Amino acid sequence: MELSNSIQIPQIGLGVYKMEAGDEMNNAIGASWDAGYRLFDTAQMYRNEAALGDALKFNQIPRDEIFLISKVDNSNQWYQPTLDSLQESLKKLQTSYLDSFLIHWPGQNKERMLSTWQAMEHALEQGLVRSIGICNFEVSQLEFLLDHCKIAPMINQIEHNPLMHDEALLSFCNKHSIQVIAWAPLLRGNFGTDTIPKLAEKYGKTEAQILLRWNIQQGIIPIPKSKNPGRLAQNIDVFDFLLEPADIELLNSMNENRRTSHDPLTFDF
Repeated sequence: MELSNSIQIPQIGLGVYKMEAGDEMNNAIGASWDAGYRLFDTAQMYRNEAALGDALKFNQIPRDEIFLISKVDNSNQWYQPTLDSLQESLKKLQTSYLDSFLIHWPGQNKERMLSTWQAMEHALEQGLVRSIGICNFEVSQLEFLLDHCKIAPMINQIEHNPLMHDEALLSFCNKHSIQVIAWAPLLRGNFGTDTIPKLAEKYGKTEAQILLRWNIQQGIIPIPKSKNPGRLAQNIDVFDFLLEPADIELLNSMNENRRTSHDPLTFDF
């Protein structure tokens, strides 16, 4: 896949939220690399950038063969703190650049949002990052940012699964060439007892594979988290089948606007 600035990005990645330093991270990164993962997603807020950096080094993973994402912590927003925190992230991840750096939450302070975004633009211009974006931005927040930015965001990482499927937001991002990345794409393992299990049986796949394929066929990059080598291998093994259009629509129709985290339109920090 290709971002709006022509940077290539993998179609699926690994989220390392709540993965701990040492054997847990080292083994998960090693197994995911062996399975074919090339996108790794962390954040300052996760407090495990250093653990990921160590794991990449431990597994002797070539830096130029992976796509590495981190996000500025809410407490590090505003112009100079964003740039200072980026330098810390680079040190922890043992790299001279990030493939993408994202604002983790928009918040309700528009002046802070724009100050932080200007820092992101500066980081891009200085070659510290290869792309920039945001997380959890709704349409109204994207409209404001696009009206006031010099460089448009290339990524919007949002909660996306059948119970949180915002057609208006996805359409807006698509119209403005903003690549959507899906966090919590697997409903945190709560697949229910009806639609998703029945589709898994129909296609001879796992429930997780159905949801990941559903994202990918809609041009959305899922970043599932797993530490289990078997599930890591299963989760990336989603390129040998297609969901029928009717089944994609069936999953889309399950939307309940059900969030598992903050509402971006009201959450502040």
